[in-house]
Amino acid sequence: MIEILRFALRPGADEAAFFAADRRVQTDFAYLQPGLLRRTTARGADGGWVVIDLWRSAGEADACDQRWGNDPAATEFMSYVDRSTVRTERFTTLD
Repeated sequence: MIEILRFALRPGADEAAFFAADRRVQTDFAYLQPGLLRRTTARGADGGWVVIDLWRSAGEADACDQRWGNDPAATEFMSYVDRSTVRTERFTTLD
């Protein structure tokens, strides 16, 4: 399963601090989640951002979602995000 999180940073957010928070969430939270196979963050030419996660199953992604809001690294990451822009999409892989 592929999960795509689309968002913009808060106006005035420090990108260098966001990059550091993204690295922390990746190492201190994301890659500790059962079923997460791959995670990457990317910035678009329009200034938008995506985080793409590849999961072994939707159930494991759902379980991670339950832990996300209570994790200090995730909370710090989200402090840089304009929450009104957050959109999540999920796709079922065909292979």
